[in-house]
Amino acid sequence: MRTGYPLLALFIAIFSHLAILPISAFPQTPFYQGKTLKIINNDPGGTAGMRVKAVIPYLRKYIPGNPTIVVEFIEGGGGRRAANHVFRSVSADGLTVGALSSSVIGLNVMRESGVMYDIDKFIYLGTPVSENHNVIYTRRELGLNTPEKLRAATGIRIGAQEVGAVAYTSGRLFAYFLDLKAPKFVTGYSSLEADVALTNGEIDSRANNTTSVLRRNPEWVEKGIMDFHAILEVPKGDKHPHPRFAQLPEIESFTKTDKEKKLLAMWRGFRTAASPFVLPPGTPKDRVEILQEAMRKVFKDPEFRAEFKKLVTDDVSPLMPEELMKVIKETPRDAEVIEMLKKFSGVEPLPPR
Repeated sequence: MRTGYPLLALFIAIFSHLAILPISAFPQTPFYQGKTLKIINNDPGGTAGMRVKAVIPYLRKYIPGNPTIVVEFIEGGGGRRAANHVFRSVSADGLTVGALSSSVIGLNVMRESGVMYDIDKFIYLGTPVSENHNVIYTRRELGLNTPEKLRAATGIRIGAQEVGAVAYTSGRLFAYFLDLKAPKFVTGYSSLEADVALTNGEIDSRANNTTSVLRRNPEWVEKGIMDFHAILEVPKGDKHPHPRFAQLPEIESFTKTDKEKKLLAMWRGFRTAASPFVLPPGTPKDRVEILQEAMRKVFKDPEFRAEFKKLVTDDVSPLMPEELMKVIKETPRDAEVIEMLKKFSGVEPLPPR
């Protein structure tokens, strides 16, 4: 009968020990388990929207707890409305992420109207794309196949979508640094319409992203249908893998002053943060770290890279959270340079050199 007491004493000792263990000694349910993570995006049908679509399943995979992820679209204002919403209106609880347009960086730095967010106070998770090379080219029939011939031509018609659009501003930057004579900027085209207009001789030239050129019109490069003149490397120093583009002069080689170099540095900063993923200020540090680490794993996943290429028809060129924050921090903010860039994105004549 007494033999049971030692066993009973053992059980009592074990449970007494467990009772005084700290709560952290037991496995805890991951914060995101059973929760829904909302992603705010401003581009339901375009390239930026496809980038978000590619990220979502892998982000869910790498967040401990594998939360449900949904997307809410807030269009308008060139991305301002979505950025304002993430910055001012959502709870900073780690359950809402902004997948913003690169334009929100420039809109803030340029002090445009309607901006109610601060790019220096967002918490960055990274971007899947940072390479954003641009080139300028003309129709081969024009015979402008040397820098001398290009500078000697007058009134080259450069096509773009609208005043202030990326292609419009890039075209004006190229025209300025290449010293084109009295260039004319023709707007009102979609990207595809500009391709047709160029082929039909309605315009003479355009500036465009190299990915778009190679995806839609590879024969323009391979068969010499267009003459390519210069490249704007984004980021700077990242040589294009295509041999035709790799040998083009970089636009900064045509600069004459430090102010002009700062102008290009500002524009590169705007274009490098192509699709920034952000959290609102005040998000708890532990949740920030969870999401940042998950995004790092996404960007390194070979399956994600393949799926991204399939959906977006572009290669992944990610910036990790700390790299993206460095780009934002180092983007020039000089008032004089801001005013100069506003002239390039507007309708007034190009400034004299």
